[in-house]
Amino acid sequence: METIRRLESEVRSYSRSFPVVFEKAKDAFLFDESGNRYIDFFAGAGTLNYGHNNDRMKKKLIEYLENDGIVHGLDMATVAKEDLLLKMESVLFKPRNLDYKVQFTGPTGTNAVEAGLKLARMLKKRSNVISFTNGYHGLTMGSMSVTANAYYRDEAFINRSDVSFLPYDGYLGKDINTAQYMRRFLEDNSSGVDIPSAVILETVQGEGGIRVASDEWLREVEAICREFDILLIVDDIQVGNGRTGNFFSFEQSGIKPDIVTVSKSFSGYGLPMSLVLFRRELDIWKAGQHTGTFRGNNLAFVSASVALEYWKDDRFSKDIFRKGAILSGRLHTISGKYPQLNAEVRGRGFIYGMAVEPSELAREISMACFKNKLIIELAGARNNVIKFLAPLIIPDEVLMEGLDILDASIGSVLKNR
Repeated sequence: METIRRLESEVRSYSRSFPVVFEKAKDAFLFDESGNRYIDFFAGAGTLNYGHNNDRMKKKLIEYLENDGIVHGLDMATVAKEDLLLKMESVLFKPRNLDYKVQFTGPTGTNAVEAGLKLARMLKKRSNVISFTNGYHGLTMGSMSVTANAYYRDEAFINRSDVSFLPYDGYLGKDINTAQYMRRFLEDNSSGVDIPSAVILETVQGEGGIRVASDEWLREVEAICREFDILLIVDDIQVGNGRTGNFFSFEQSGIKPDIVTVSKSFSGYGLPMSLVLFRRELDIWKAGQHTGTFRGNNLAFVSASVALEYWKDDRFSKDIFRKGAILSGRLHTISGKYPQLNAEVRGRGFIYGMAVEPSELAREISMACFKNKLIIELAGARNNVIKFLAPLIIPDEVLMEGLDILDASIGSVLKNR
C-alpha cells in the first residue's frame, strides 16, 4: 500500500476502506497479493452482478480479441454493436413491450445521465428538472446538479439553479404522500417550482441508503408526469441489470419511463459502458450533437451480449428473488439478535441495507467484516447503512458464509464497545 499512498491522489476512497493490495478475483471472491480470500458483498458498487471474471464472458472476450475484433470504434457500425442491439431488442425490449432507441454515451453512468438531461431539456424547451431528496446521479456538473448528497455537492461550485429538489417517497414519514406534495407544487404557479422538462429518480436509492419507492408512488409520479407533460427519467444505473430481481427496476411497478439511464453491470464484465434508452419518438438528436471518444467500447458490447443470455427466460430472475428472500430473512434475524443496533432492514430483490444507530457503528462493523475477510460498504447521508451488493450469481453457501461473518463481526464490535 505504500506505493498507493505515496503516488495516488488523496481523493482515493475504497483503498482506504479496504487497505490491502488485491491481485486476483473470481466469481464472488477477491484475493490479495498474499493469497487471502475475501467474500465480495460489494461487487464493484454494483458493477459485477455476474461476478468477477465470469467464465462465459471471458471466453467470448478472448475469442474476440484473438480474432482481432474491433476494440475502439467511436460510434462506427461494428458486428459487436449490431449483435448487442439485436440481443437487446429480442431479450429486453420486445418481451417488455418497450419501443426504445439506444444511445451509446461516454463510458460511465454520469455520461448517460448528462445525455438524458440534455435530451429532455431540448425536447421540452424548459430548463428546470425535478430531482429527489437523497438521490444520487453522478458527479459531473450536470448530474451533480441533480444529486442531493451534500458530501458531493458542497463547495463543488456547481450551478445549483434549474433543479428543484422535492421529497422522495417516505421522506416526510409513512403517512405523507409526497407524490401529492409534488402535484401541489406543480399546480401552483407561485410555488417557486417551475414546470420541469423532466423528473429524474431512482426506484431504489442506492447511495441514498437503500430507500425503496413503493409501486403506488412510482405509478402516481408517472401519472403526474403525463398530466403536466413532463418526461420521466429512471436512473437504473445501479439498481437495474437485475439487481432488484427483474432486469429493469421499474418493471414491478408497471411504469414505462420515457428515458432510462443504464450502466454499471450492463457490460457484465466490469468494462466501461453506459447507455440512454428512450422512446422512439423522442429521438431528435442531430448527427454528432452529443458525442464522446469512448462511446464505442466493443469489448463491452461483446460481454453485454453474453450477459443478456441470462435473461432469455425467467429462471435467473426467480433465483435472484429466492436469494433475496434468504438475505432479507437473515438480516432481519441478525437485527433482532442485536437490539443495540436499532437496526432497520430495507431493500428489494437482491439489494438490501441495514441502517444502524449510532451511525459510527456502521463503519466499525464494516471494518470488522474486512478484518474477517468480508468486503462490504456503507451508504446513506450519514454512512449509517450497511449495504449488501453481492454478485447475483453468488452460491447460497457463500452468501451464508458472508452473513455468518457479518453476524460474528457485529457481535465482536458490540462486545468491545
